Amino acid sequence: MPELVRPTTIADLPCGQLEYRLERREKAVVVLFHGGHMRAGLALGEDVFAAAGHTTLVPSRPGYGRTPLSTGPSMQQYTNVIRRLCADLGITRIAAVVGISGGGPTAATMAAHHPDLVERLILVSAVGWLPYPDRWTRVGAHLGFAPMTERISWAGVRALARLAPDRCLRLMLRSSTTGSVDEVMAGIGAEDRAMLLSLFAQMRSGRGFLNDLQPTPDVTALIGQPTLVIATAADGGVPFVHAQSLTGAIRNAHLVVSRAPGHFVWLGADWPAIADRIQAFLGADPCPR
Repeated sequence: MPELVRPTTIADLPCGQLEYRLERREKAVVVLFHGGHMRAGLALGEDVFAAAGHTTLVPSRPGYGRTPLSTGPSMQQYTNVIRRLCADLGITRIAAVVGISGGGPTAATMAAHHPDLVERLILVSAVGWLPYPDRWTRVGAHLGFAPMTERISWAGVRALARLAPDRCLRLMLRSSTTGSVDEVMAGIGAEDRAMLLSLFAQMRSGRGFLNDLQPTPDVTALIGQPTLVIATAADGGVPFVHAQSLTGAIRNAHLVVSRAPGHFVWLGADWPAIADRIQAFLGADPCPR
């Protein structure tokens, strides 16, 4: 199993501090924006791009890891920061921006506002511009992931992962599926269980998660790049209607429906076939814009 936790770098840019991880390979760059409770040092859902030989650039979004909220006061400003980072790193072409879960709006905004740099867009279990989350989830987020409480919340998760790993997995995966958590657990092998426990033990919300709940401008009408939207109808974290809405609103988007039993589509039995679809998508010539 590849290392989940990887070293990162800090860039001191005119617009502020930005944490990122750059793994250079022979092919063009893929920029990944991870979801809630994640940061640049946690590698999740990246294996398909590494296997295809793509360089990966993974920044921490505002409020996560060592990227302060002030680096990206708005989503468009933050994508301008990413463009500046790319210029400093000598990156003049992005084969695809990838938005995973809560990173979906950031990836879409990057594609919309920097079409001369970004060739494709990939959205995986991604949040769109429908109302999200529901009222009670929003209330719970403000209670459990506020600056004064998020450290305690994640300390409890780490303790549970260490003392009662199966119980921890059930607790954390329950909200990831619309179906039975027993079905999700039954489909997870020992290696994936170890990966998930390591992931949950490393997650932090910082100030980023509550920032993710703030409204942002809908940019879907501005996106002209070829777009791949990947989602499962069994996603309990981000409802499937978000994928349907994104596919309908982005004019050159194609929906790939996963059979995964929950939010983590990489754990689905059909992920190898979806990975092949992603590699073919990256290898195809982008449509003229």
